[in-house]
This record gives sequence, structure tokens and C-alpha cells, in this order.
Amino acid sequence: METRFRSGFCVLIVLVFVGLCGVRSVCAENRRPKNVQISVQAKWSGTPLLLEAGELLSNEWKDFFWDFIEVWLHSENDDADSYSAKDCLKKILRHGRSLLSEPLASIFEFTLTLRSASPRLVLYRQLAEESLSSFPLTDETTQNSLGEGISETNEQLQTKKSDPLSVGVNPKSPNGKCCWVDNGGTLFFDVADLRSWLQSSSDPAVDSFQQPELFEFDHIHVHSSAGSPVAILYGALGTDCFREFHFTLVEAAKEGKVRYAVRPVLPSGCEAKIGHCGGVGTRNSLNLGGYGVELALKNMEYKAMDDSTVKKGITLEDPHTEDLSQEVRGFIFSKILERKPELTSEIMAFRDHLLSTTISDMLDVWELKDLGHQAAQRIVQASDPLRSMEEINQNFPNIVSSLSRMKLNDSVKDEITANQRMIPPGKSLMALNGALINIDDVDLYSLVDLVHQDLSLADQFLKLKIPHSSVRKLLSTLPPPDSSMFRVDFRSNHVHYLNNLEEDAMYKRWRNNINEILMPVFPGQLRYIRKNLFHAVYVIDPATICGLESIDMITSLYENSFPMRFGVILYSSNLIKQIEKSGGEINTSVDDNGLNEEDLSSLIIRLFLYVKENHGIQTAFQFMSNVNKLRIESDGPDDDAMERQHVEGAFVETILPKAKSLPQDLLLNLQREKTFKELSEESTMLVFKLGLAKLKCCLLMNGLVFDTNEESLMNAMNDELPRIQEQVYYGHINSHTDVLDKFLSESGISRYNPQIIADVKPRFISLSAFILGDEVVLNNVNYLHSPGTVDDLKPVTHLLAVDVTSGKGMKLLHEGLRYLMKGSKVARLGVLFNCNHDADASSLLFMKAFEITTSSFSHKKNVIDFLDQLSSFYENNFLPMSSEASGSTPTFIDKVAEIAVANGLSSKTYITALSDFSAENLRKHYNKVTQLLYRKFGLESGGSAVITNGRVMYPSDGSTFLSHDLHLLESVEFKQRIKLIVEIIDEVNWQDVDPDTLTSKFISDIVMLVSSSMAMRDRSSESARFEVLHAQHSAVILGNENSSIHIDAVIDPLSQTGQKVSSLLRVLWKYVQPSMRIVLNPMSSLVDLPLKNYYRYVVPSMPKKKKKSSSLVSKSCYTLQDDFSSIDQTIDGPKAFFTNMPLSKTLTMNLDVPEPWLVEPVIAVHDMDNILLENVGDTRTLQAVFELEALVLTGHCSEKDHDPPRGLQLILGTKTTPHLVDTLVMANLGYWQMKVSPGVWYLQLAPGRSSELYDFKESGDGNQQKPLSKRITMDDLRGKVVHLEVVKKKGKEHEKLLVSDDDDSSQDDKKGNSWNSNLLKWASGIIGGSEQSKKSKSTLVEQGKRGRHGKTINIFSIASGHLYERFLKIMILSVLKNTNRPVKFWFIKNYLSPQFKDVIPHMAQEYGFEYELVTYKWPTWLHKQKEKQRIIWAYKILFLDVIFPLSLEKVIFVDADQVVRADMGELYDMDIKGRPLAYTPFCDNNKDMDGYRFWRQGFWKEHLRGRPYHISALYVVDLKKVRQTAAGDNLRVFYESLSKDPNSLSNLDQDLPNYAQHTVPIFSLPQEWLWCESWCGNSTKSKAKTIDLCNNPMTKEPKLQGARRIVSEWVDLDLEARQFTAKILGDQIDEATPPQSQDPITADQSPEDLESKAEL
Repeated sequence: METRFRSGFCVLIVLVFVGLCGVRSVCAENRRPKNVQISVQAKWSGTPLLLEAGELLSNEWKDFFWDFIEVWLHSENDDADSYSAKDCLKKILRHGRSLLSEPLASIFEFTLTLRSASPRLVLYRQLAEESLSSFPLTDETTQNSLGEGISETNEQLQTKKSDPLSVGVNPKSPNGKCCWVDNGGTLFFDVADLRSWLQSSSDPAVDSFQQPELFEFDHIHVHSSAGSPVAILYGALGTDCFREFHFTLVEAAKEGKVRYAVRPVLPSGCEAKIGHCGGVGTRNSLNLGGYGVELALKNMEYKAMDDSTVKKGITLEDPHTEDLSQEVRGFIFSKILERKPELTSEIMAFRDHLLSTTISDMLDVWELKDLGHQAAQRIVQASDPLRSMEEINQNFPNIVSSLSRMKLNDSVKDEITANQRMIPPGKSLMALNGALINIDDVDLYSLVDLVHQDLSLADQFLKLKIPHSSVRKLLSTLPPPDSSMFRVDFRSNHVHYLNNLEEDAMYKRWRNNINEILMPVFPGQLRYIRKNLFHAVYVIDPATICGLESIDMITSLYENSFPMRFGVILYSSNLIKQIEKSGGEINTSVDDNGLNEEDLSSLIIRLFLYVKENHGIQTAFQFMSNVNKLRIESDGPDDDAMERQHVEGAFVETILPKAKSLPQDLLLNLQREKTFKELSEESTMLVFKLGLAKLKCCLLMNGLVFDTNEESLMNAMNDELPRIQEQVYYGHINSHTDVLDKFLSESGISRYNPQIIADVKPRFISLSAFILGDEVVLNNVNYLHSPGTVDDLKPVTHLLAVDVTSGKGMKLLHEGLRYLMKGSKVARLGVLFNCNHDADASSLLFMKAFEITTSSFSHKKNVIDFLDQLSSFYENNFLPMSSEASGSTPTFIDKVAEIAVANGLSSKTYITALSDFSAENLRKHYNKVTQLLYRKFGLESGGSAVITNGRVMYPSDGSTFLSHDLHLLESVEFKQRIKLIVEIIDEVNWQDVDPDTLTSKFISDIVMLVSSSMAMRDRSSESARFEVLHAQHSAVILGNENSSIHIDAVIDPLSQTGQKVSSLLRVLWKYVQPSMRIVLNPMSSLVDLPLKNYYRYVVPSMPKKKKKSSSLVSKSCYTLQDDFSSIDQTIDGPKAFFTNMPLSKTLTMNLDVPEPWLVEPVIAVHDMDNILLENVGDTRTLQAVFELEALVLTGHCSEKDHDPPRGLQLILGTKTTPHLVDTLVMANLGYWQMKVSPGVWYLQLAPGRSSELYDFKESGDGNQQKPLSKRITMDDLRGKVVHLEVVKKKGKEHEKLLVSDDDDSSQDDKKGNSWNSNLLKWASGIIGGSEQSKKSKSTLVEQGKRGRHGKTINIFSIASGHLYERFLKIMILSVLKNTNRPVKFWFIKNYLSPQFKDVIPHMAQEYGFEYELVTYKWPTWLHKQKEKQRIIWAYKILFLDVIFPLSLEKVIFVDADQVVRADMGELYDMDIKGRPLAYTPFCDNNKDMDGYRFWRQGFWKEHLRGRPYHISALYVVDLKKVRQTAAGDNLRVFYESLSKDPNSLSNLDQDLPNYAQHTVPIFSLPQEWLWCESWCGNSTKSKAKTIDLCNNPMTKEPKLQGARRIVSEWVDLDLEARQFTAKILGDQIDEATPPQSQDPITADQSPEDLESKAEL
């Protein structure tokens, strides 16, 4: 009843309004509401939807790609009359979904409509183009010339450098063919030619050409043979040629003739030859989703808006109808129209009137105060809370007035207040199945990927019969933290400590209060506490230079009372080699004297032990220092050689003053002394077992492994300090704690192997695929156990892939058996024989005997001993490398039976099975194993691997991977990954499993499969305790017990984060239906509007059929536009659509795109910075199109135990063209970035000093080769973060990468290979490429014609919006009219309009200058600015060292609104005294402005200490000096520390360099170089060399009005620029310049001005 009354009341109000307007009149006809539509297109042409579906299914399961092809080929002609895009989409989805279960099928549908697989197809285009270019066709000479066809005029006009990474260029159809096969030696375009090759190449050795490279993303047919020739089919499913080639190659693969791979490509020109659905997606540009668009209400205090008439532009069809279901000032017009359809036009006029006045420009403070709580209440009480949250925060300016009048429930407010005692107000968090997601950086693609990972795991686990409740628990387990601390447990009697801070007399005066470690100290200052906190133990061979230098360093630091406990562990490298040769044992047969004669290391250790025992540890260290001293002083032919005389001389010198008998006699006695010899051997054995001998020299800092130099020692101490401080703070370490024992007990490991505990992420493979798929190999593996543990649960499973025909393979097998002999309670071991196809009979017999043993006798007591003896017999008698490589089959069988009997096994079983074995059948069986290892692990036949619960390692050398390493692997993996999973599996109540199968093997298999799959997840190891927050009155709880996904979130609904997250949550709810618990956490006691923008998050849509309703409502009701046409094959794609935007408010548009995207506008008739909809004339919908120009490849580069290698130069390209783009490594986190497109790229160190000093470090999987390049695969829209580690080359450890000018000048006469000369050598010639040099030559000709000669002046500027672009053209003209030198302008590309980018090439041609557009993506780790103006300011100063090519040495920044009156060459050539930056100080002769000169008082006066405060409108940047002195890095450090305070850096581009000038010095330019009326008096105007249109905080005069008044030549320059622009764009302009700017802004806008003290 109440609802009916309210509706009737609403209708009454409308009728009254209609009556006032008059029935026939339509109010506010000329103020109809306007809309805004924004879209983002991919730079590449559209890709076929059908091929995208195959890629998505392949991501789910490799074999699904081939299943989908078969399904499609067999049903291609079904529904042949269905031609529309929507029909084809439904058909593709039907076939795709048939292979998947829910909810994976729903995710597949969404990702297909999102077009997320399109970049993978672009990558295949690149590979197809490379394939064709490898074999140029005579008939098609132009097929690879991508740049041809451009007219000569356009080529001359194209003065900017084009993108060297051509994005998604689709190869042309070669000679009209749509498919071809590449085998590395030739291309086959006809099936007949392919068949001929297949018949002729039965022997793989016949084809001597290089095989084409296969990548991890390639689709390799399931029946392909590892050793067969590679044949790659380039073509598209749906074409006739693909069908023919496919069937031919499948047959060949089944016969073992080829390794068949498909790379899906539809060449341009083949669209007409493909089936009716195969071409869907190729006919349109690719519209992307997954980004946000903001229309922000703009602060127009200075009225910076262009008064030029907006020209008529491209008007696209508006496909949208208006959303009448949205509330407008309390009215829902769809319901009113239902009741009064005859008054449609009048009701709509009333609605338009309300919309034009809907924004509350002024709310009282008491109305603002509770807005957050009111929004939370409305959301929680809504029938669809997610939609309600999205509507409120995305249309907040329209909703705020009705929201403020809502009555607030006290229970909501109280609960929010209670929660905010535990979490800060406004804080937002989000977790997926317990793992925190970075809510600021999350985007649709990354979120869907995370959800998809967990859904795939849930699907696998449910197929393994694990109950749903346990699946939820498994998915909620967190991975181990990335920075896990592995400490080598070196505690032993063989550690020789030089000092003890707690007991030695020399430290008695130090304080012993451990809490002093928490006290702040000056940077670099040490804390002298009488406590053994830092244990620096050096593991050294005392006969090496590294070892002796370490002793000298320790002694020096000790003598200087360095607050650290020092110790050494000594070993002999020669003895280590003997231990390795003898299988881990010390060979005692070596004669003592012989050992002493050869092994100086053992001699020094013995003497050291003797001196320590008889004369104390200090004397022992002194002895080793003396050895080094004598070595250095000797004049031998090799200065570095260590000789016996040095050792004996040092011993005599050390002992002589203290000895009672002659030192020479002592030496002779010590040679016969056994005690010290045994201690020496034990010490070496300790180092061998710890695995530290491989490092030659190393430092153990409380067990953490570092290099031995002094810098590493300091870094190690600084790294360890915060960990100790944290433990002290929480009371875990007190004055009685033994710090070393605590750390090593908690996280100590028994052995160091960098392959196992490397910093790089290990490689994992999901083993579920083997069990759940058609693979039977893993199901048939029989495992070996340590004696007496056969029936125990074994959480850890080691699989050894070995080749028994090689010594290395047998070595690994021996070590595996020894590992079990030593005993393991939690691990089992399986063997996969990875032999070559030509294995001889004895090898086959051995493998057969081994498998008989594991399948029949694995429970027997002596089975491990039997296998070890069998392996030794086989290795000694039958390996090809053995000298006695002989023996027949009967002999082998007899020996096996003999060993079996000796170990209590049945000999009859072996004799029976081995006597009638078939070599051919065995070869087929082992070939399957080899195929599996190649296909799933990338392991070539004959290779070795260790697979531990899915973790894959490739031992590079059999002798270095020992049984000790398997124990370490077991310990690390169990502790980090497997333990939690075992606990969950132990508690499972198995419902659908036969009790007889619930054996320890079944559970062990489950643990192995689950842990391997879980390791594939890419997720955070951080979590939060969301359950402590109350969720009764202020939370949205959506339950779904059957879902495997649970979302926890804390969201401020009235925040920019909330705007994006609300849309993401709606998408998840629609397609996945997870359970959700969303606690609302709005800001309390607001004093300003929390949101001053409209927002849309763009996602694809394929609306479901709607229920029938009245014809009127169905016409009026807003429906989301369908992306897929039901009429033809067009796909419009998603767009952002803003309906009914305010007409009289100035809006500025911003894109909120995923971090890796670089976008730019390509169609935008109107000024996107200043959208005033009442000025757009008859246009109903203002439209703009942006383009995804490139993806950003980012990374961090590190050097172990050193600071990041600042200034390291990286280049990226293809194999044939290695240098296409380049960059520098920053000091800040070693960060670097490059622009790339989808494709396969190779990252290298640049030629010159970078590659002379550094190498890439080898990968962590055991491959010891240092790679020359790193392959980067870009095949999605999520970009990539690459972690590089570099190491200095041998002999270059102490050389610096960057050489300053001072060092440079002294080295010029030597090699001329300083950083700068090398930099210029490789950067200047190569960066621009041939096109750049061609451009430069043509432009220089033009400049010659115009009389421009001399050194080029480089000028940099930035502009956003049509007004500032208008100013920018005037600035360009003023520069050119005042100099005869060549000029090159550099513009920040991010914010330029399409019109400016269209005009500037013509302007450059007309006026004879060069230009280049540059860009740099804001790094994720740097504090972000949210307001567009502040972002632009930041770009002026923060990235000077990396935004320009490395060949550029100097640039002048000139503000866009500046007019130049002097020759800028004078400023360019000015000597700025070696400073990186040069600015003009603010002038002070306009006394009216004294009250605004903030730098003369308070903080700034104190901070500047007499230095001037400079203006940022004009400055010179010495880029060479900026890079040398790390000025860019320093400025970013200052910015990061200051910008988080909202009251800091109010004038960012100006305050930052002025604040930092004590560290980044500024040269002050003469005052006449910059004059602006606001700060300078008129008396100096006549001397001004440049005039800037600074904002005047006193008068707030509009820019255009001030320009015409202040600068006499401005009007003429403006007219010239406008006339030229009009001529190029085909417009007409009014020659008469308006006297002053019209003010379209309402006078009541007066928000606080950020620019009140600054100029723009």
C-alpha cells in the first residue's frame, strides 16, 4: 500500500510539472542530456574467435587443443545456415564447453568474450612472419616489406620514429596459400610435397638442416616422437588446407615420423577461404575490456579552457538507449512511463530538467559527515547489494543528494566504528581463498587468472575423490613466503672462532643491554653491544688467495674492534676432489708424505691446528697472515703462486719467538703426527657434506651464505640486523638467548645446494595431468622405500629420470639408492628410465631386472642392497665406457640370479622373466617413458632429472648431486610445501573410495599429486584475519557452499578502489558465484565529497534473453549493448558508456588501465581534458577511441651481495634483429622497463661496457651455462615482470660500470671504452634504426634549405588538453623564429590528442624541425598520483634519466604556455658548471606578491639555507650528468618519501628539485631567462628572453586573457598556428581573434587550489 501511495505521489508531481510546462511544449529542449562513450582498441587487427577458443582450452589442458580440433572438424558443417557472430559464438562455446565441467566452462565463456587469448595469436603471427621471411618467395617479393606502399610525401612527413616492434602484423597470404608446413629446411605449401618429404625422410639423420625451435606454449601433438624431425603447421582451423595438412601430419606423428606442432595463423587475404565461423573476429578492430574510465569534475579556478570553436568530427552511431530504471532525484521513470505512456515526451522533459541540475554543488558539512555510513547502509539493505554498490560509487555525484537525506541506522554506524578499532577507516583489502591480493593493482585479467587457477585445482582434486570440504581447506593453504631464509647449520667443533664478544676482555667496556639494538643511530654507525649477535664464519681453503685475503680482512676488522664474532672453517680442495672420486669417502691409502708434498692446504690446516692448540687462536690467525705476507713479498715468476717455502717460512716466523725447540724439528714431527691429519680430514669432510666446497670461498653470516669480500660482509650484517631487531622487539631474543643456536635450530639446513635453495623460483610440473589424463606411465611406477618403512605414508616422492647407458645416469641412480640406505621415514623413490632408442640388450636387461625388483620385491629387507650390487655389476661390466664392455645375455642373467640369492630374493622370478624377454617390446615401453619425459618435462632422451612432488631439477653433473642433496630436497620441500597438505589429507573422511584401496601408497600418491598441482599456483603468501571484523549490519555476505572460491574483502565503497572492485566482484558473482564476505569500511566524519567523478568499468557482455514486458518499457529500458551481432559477423566489443552526464560541468577524462598497458587516443574530436557537454552542439554522444599502443615489460635487475647495477644497459629484439628497444637499470630496486608487443623476444646486455663487465647468471634449474640472452614470451594482456640476476665476469670484479667525467678524461688515452663513449657508440647509431637515420637525413636537407646549421637544440615539453596544445604550437613557433640552429622537440606522448599528433608531422615539414614522441609507464613501486595534473607535473621531473634515448646528452624543458624571445642555442650551450640541472630562481621585484612568496618563511626558509627557490617553467637537463650522478634515482627517493604526505609537494614539479638541491645540485640561470608577470615587475620585462604565463594566485586571470594582454606577439603567433592547423585539418577559422575568453564555468566553484603558489 505504501509503495502504491509513493508511486502515485510521484506521478502527481510529474503531472503538476507537465501542467506548468504546457502539454505541447517540451521543457529544456535545447538542454537534452548528453552521453559519453569511450572504447579501447588493440593496435593489432582482429583475431579469429575460433582460434582464440583453441588457445583458451589449451591453457586448461594441453590435449584439449587437439580434442577441440577434432570436435570442430567433425561438426564443421552443422548449423551451416548460422552466419551471425552471435550464432558462431554460441556454436564455439557449445563445442568448447563440452570438454569442460562447471564452473570452468563459465570461465571459458567469459575469457572468450573478453578476447584474452588474442595476444597469443598475435605471437603466432610474428613466428609465421619469421617462418616466411626465412624462405623468401620469388613470386611475392614484397610480402615481408611491411613499410612499402607509403607514398613518398607521407614518408617525408613521418618525422617521428615509428614503433620498432611492429604490433601484430598479420603475414600476407604467400602466393594465395593459407597454410604451410615449416620443417626448418623448407616450406611446404602443398600436401603432396609434404607427403613426398615424409616418405623420403624415414631416417632423421638424412635432414641435416637445423630443426625449427619449439617453445613451451607450442601445441605438440600427443603422439609426436621426441627424436623425430619437427614439422610446424601454420594455418587456421576452418580452412580446407588446414584439414588436409592436419590429417596427413597426425598420421605421420602416429607412425613416429614427425614431431607435429600447430601454430594457428590466418594470413591476411584468407578470410574468404575459411569456414563461415572461422573468420568471426577478423573483420573488426579488437575492442578490449578490463579497464576503467573516469569522468572527473574538473577544478576550473584558472579557467584554462580553449575558446576555439570545436570542429565537427567523426560522429559514430549511438547504439545505446537511456537507462530509465536508474533513480533520478527519487524518481524511477520506467515505472512512471508504465503508468502514463501517453505523457512520454513531457515526462522525459521533466527527467531531463532534473538531470541538468542533479549535482549538488554545495552540501552542508553536517550532510557530508555520515555519507560513508549512509552508503554502507543502502548497500547492505539492497536486494542486489553488489549492483547497489556499483551504482552508488560509479554515479556518486548524481546520488549524493538523495544519499545524504537517508536516515542512518545506529547499528550500522556502531558496527563500522567497532571494526575501525581493528582496521584504519577507508582501508581496503581483498583475499582470494585466504591469500591477499594487491587491491590497488588488481585488474580483471589477473583476477580471473587467479580464480581460474583455483577452479582448475578444485576440478582436479574432486576428480581424485577428495571431498569438497577438504578441497576448500587445500585451496586456503598459503604458499611459502618468497624470501624463505635457508641457513646452513655449520655448528661443529671444526669452527675456529677468533673472538667471543661475550667473554673476551677487550669487549668488557661495551654495554650488554641487548635492547640497545633497537635504539636509532646515524646511518653507517655501528652498535657496540657485548653480545654474539653476528657470527661471520668464513669457509676457506687456506692455500688459495681468496682464503688468505679473507684471513687478512678478518684480522684487520678484529683489531679495529668490529662488533662481530669471526670464525673460519678450513678445508683442502685437493682432498675434496678425492672424496668426490671415491664416492663420498676419504681414501686412506694415500701416503702421508705424498699428501704433504702435494697438498699445501692440508699442511696449512695441520700447522694452524698445532699453533692454535699450543699458542692460542690469535697466533694461529697470525700464522696464516704471515703465509700471505711471504707470498706477496716473494719475487717468483707467478706472483699468485703459493709455495711450500711460504708456509714453512711463515710457521718458523710465527713460532720462533715462542717455541722451546726448533720450528724445523716441529715441522718434521708434525708430518708423522696423526691427530692433526685426522682433524684436517674431518674439517674437509664437514665442508664436503655441507656442500660449500663448490663456492671455493664463502661467508656464513649466522648461516646465511654470502661472498667473502668486505662489501658482502657489510651487506650481510645490514640484512641480518632488522631480523634480529624484530626478534628482540617481540621478546624472542633476550640477553640469555644464544642467537646462533636459535636461528639454526629454527631454519637451519644440513647442506647448501644453490639448485635446491636458489633465490630463483624453482620449476614445477603438475603431476595430476599424468594420472587424470591418458598417461599410464606414472600409474605403473613402483616405488622403493628405506628398509622397514614400506607400509608408512610417504609424503615426499622422488622420481629419478636416468639414462642407464651413461655414467652420469648410473651415478644418479647409485646416489638415489644410497639415499634410501641412509634411511628416510617420509620419502619414497621411483625410477623412470630415459634411455635412447638404440639401447643395447644388456641395458634393456638391466632395466627389466630393476623393474621386476621394484614390482615384486620392494617390500623385502635387502632389496636396496640387491639393486645397488646389481647396478655396480652392470656399470662395471656392461657400460660402453667400461674397458670390459663385454658379456652375453646368459652371463648377465646368471649374475642377476646369483646376486638375488645372496640377498634373499627369488632367483627363479628373474630367470623366468629375463630369459624370454622381447627387446622390441621393451624398447616400445621405454619409448613411451621417454616421450612422456620429453613432452611434459622438456627432457631430451638420455637426460637426467630429479622430480620431487612436481619440482623439477636437472643435475648438471652427476658427481655434484649426491644422496645428501636428496635429503636436503626432502627436508626443504616437506617443511615448505608438503607438511600442511599432509595434515589436511590425513583428516579426510574418504566417502567414494573403496576401503581396500585406502593404502599408504594411495594416500602418498594423493599427497604427491596435490602438492605438485598446488605448487603451480601464482599467489601471495600473505593473509589477513578477516574473521575478527564484525559482519552483522555493515557487511555483504553472499553464500555458496558448493563454490571452491571464497572472497574476503574490506572495502570503502566511496573510494576509487571501491569503484573498480565493485565491478570486479559483480563479474565474479555472475560467472563463478563464489561465496563472499565483504565488510564495508567507509571513511568517518567526512568534510568533503569523497568522490568527485563518474566511473565505468568495461567488461564484455552477452545479455541473456529477457522476460517479456510491455512494448513501451522494452523500448525505453536501457539494455546493455550486445557485443556480438545477431545480424552479421561483426563484433563491436565492450565500451564504457556514461548516460545523462551534466551539461554545465567541465569534466576531464582519465583511463584506469591495467599496469602493463600503454594507451593513447586515436579518435577524439573534443578536448578530453575539458569536456563541456553543453558546447558539443547537436552531438548526442561524445565519443573517443583509444588504442593499446604497447605492453610494458618490466623487471628488476640484481647482483648478489651488491647494490643493483645502476646504469646497466639492456637491449631487446628478435634473434635476427637483437636491438629494437633499449633501457637503463635504475638504482631504485634495480628497476627497468621496455615497450613491447605480443611476441617472442630476446633480452641481452648491450654491447660495450655492460656486456664487457657482466653476464646473466645461470638459471636455477641446474643448467650451469651462463645464457647470452633471456627469452621473453609476451602472450597475454598482463605484461610480465622479469627478475634478472647478473654477475661480474672473472677478473672484472672490482671494475665500475659507470665512469665519471673525471675518470673518463684520465682514461681517454687508454682504450676509450668508458661508459659514456660506449653508451654513445651503441645508442646513437642503433636506437633510431635505419628509418631514424633516413628521417634525420631528409630533415637535415630541409633544415639546410631553411638555413639551419650548427648543433641541434633539444627541447622537451608536455601538454594535455586542446588549450595547452594550442600554447605548445605557439611555443614551437617562438623558438624557431629566434634561432637559426636545428631544433628537435621531444613531447610526452601519453597526453597528446589525436589532432595534435596529426598536425605535428606537417608542422615539422613546414617549419623544418625534428620531433619525437616519448613515453614512460609509471612504475608500480613508486607512489602514484591520482590527479591528472599532478601526474603531468611528475612526468616533468621524475623520469629524466630513462625517458629519453641514451644517446641524448642534453635537453631543455620549456613549458607549453611559454613564449621564447631569444636564441635557445645560447641557453643550450651555457656552461652549467657540472650540475645536472639548471633552473631560473623566482624573481622578487613584484612587491604585490610578497604575501605569496612562501619560500621566504617557515619550513622552506629553514630548508633552503640561503639557496634560491627556482621556478620550473624552464630548465636545462645535462642528461649525461644526471645518469652519472644518479640524480634521477635520488629525485625518486625524495619523491617516494615526501609524496605519501598529502600536505607535501603541493607544486610537485617545482618543490621536488628545490627540496633535493642539497643532494642534486642546481645551477641558477640568469634572471632574464624567465620572466612572468605574476612574480616579476614590469621594469625587467624588456630584458626577458622567455615569458611564461604563470598562474596568478591573486587575480586568477584566465590563461587566454592573460596571454593576449601580456605578450604582444602572442596574438600573431596564435593566428599563424591556428591557420596552419586549420589548413591541415581542413577546417575554417574566424580570423578575428576574440577579445577575451568566454567563461563557461559557473561562479560558485571555489575548491581549494593546488596551483595557488605555482605555475603550470
